[in-house]
Amino acid sequence: MSSLQRTPLYPLYSDFPSVRCIDFGGWELPVQFHGIVREHEAVRRQAGLFDVSHMGEFLVTGPNAEVFLQQMVTNDVSRLSVGQAQYAPMCNDNGGTVDDLLVYKLSDNQFMLVVNASNIDKDLQWLKDHLIDGVDLQNISIETALIALQGPEAAAILSKVSDEPVHTLSSFHFIQNADVCGTSVLLSRTGYTGEDGFEIYCPAESASAIWTGLLAAGEPNGLIPAGLGARDTLRFEAKLALYGQELSDTISPLEAGLGYFVKLDKGNFIGRDALALQKNEGVSRKLVGVELIDRGIPRSHYLVYVDDSLIGEITSGTQSPTSKRNLGLALIDSRYAPVGTEVSIEIRGKRLKAIVVKTPFYKKGETL
Repeated sequence: MSSLQRTPLYPLYSDFPSVRCIDFGGWELPVQFHGIVREHEAVRRQAGLFDVSHMGEFLVTGPNAEVFLQQMVTNDVSRLSVGQAQYAPMCNDNGGTVDDLLVYKLSDNQFMLVVNASNIDKDLQWLKDHLIDGVDLQNISIETALIALQGPEAAAILSKVSDEPVHTLSSFHFIQNADVCGTSVLLSRTGYTGEDGFEIYCPAESASAIWTGLLAAGEPNGLIPAGLGARDTLRFEAKLALYGQELSDTISPLEAGLGYFVKLDKGNFIGRDALALQKNEGVSRKLVGVELIDRGIPRSHYLVYVDDSLIGEITSGTQSPTSKRNLGLALIDSRYAPVGTEVSIEIRGKRLKAIVVKTPFYKKGETL
C-alpha cells in the first residue's frame, strides 16, 4: 500500500498503459502518459490536459481580508477587481520567497490563494502566524481538484463542454460557478506553459467526469493528457519560475527577475525593507539563460564559472524540446549577467563552454 498522497484522478491514470508515476513531494503523480516530448509538443501545437490537483487552495475571508493579503504578498492586491487573479510572491523578512502563489478575488471580502503543493503546510502556518483580526483562513485543498487545459486549441475544446464565454475571457480573469461538463466550477485563464490555458477548480468528486469529458471532447483537436515532465519543460522554455529551483527561502523575487510583481509603492508588507534595499543597491545575483556550446545538458545545481571563479549555479536545465538547444537557467553573479558573456558549466568534473543568452527561450506564437 503506497504511503504517497494521490489526487482524485489517480484511478484514471491506468487508462494509459504507458503512464509512469513518481514521488513528487509526497504525491504519486504522472511524470508522463505518452512521453515527455510528445506531450510537450501537443501543448505547443494542440493541447494537453494536466492533473494538478496536488496544488493547495486556501480561502481568506473577512472584512480585513484585503488588508491582510496586502501585508503578506509583494503584489498589490488592492488593484484586483472581483473576477480577477494575480501572481504574487510571498516573502520572509529577508526578502527570500516563502512561496509564489496566485490570488483570486472572489468578492470584496473573500480571496482564494493557490499555493505550491510542497508548501501547503508551511504556507498555512506562515499565514496563521501573521493572521490579523477580521480574517478567517480556511484550507480547502483536500476537497478541491484542479485540472489545467493548456495549448492553442484549449478555448475551442473548452467551448464544446461549456456555454461560458471562454473565447472572450481575459487572461488572469475567472468565472465563478461556471458550467463545465455539467459541473459548477471556478474557471480561470492563466497558465504555466507559455501557451493559452484554462484552470478548472472543481469539487474532488467531480474531477473524474470533467477529465473524461474534456479528453473526449478534445480528441479531434489533438488533446492528450500530459504529466509533470512536460509541465516542467514547458514552463522552463517560457522562463516561468519553479519554487525550490528559481525561487526559495534564500532567493528573492528580484533576483529571480520577478520585479514586476514587487510593488514597493503600495505600502508596508513583509520583506519590503529587504527588497527595497536590493532594488536601490542592485541585486548581487541574477537569473539568466545559458546555452551550452560544448556537448552536454545543464542540470539543476551544476556549478557555473568564469575562468576559475565560481559565479553561481544552474537552477533548471534540459534540452529544449522546441528548439533542441541545450539550455539552462542559472542564478549567477550579476556582473556576468549580460547576454553574450562566456561562462563554463561543470558537468561530471569537466568544465564545458557555455554562453549567457536571451530569455525566455520560447514565446507564444513562435514558429516551431
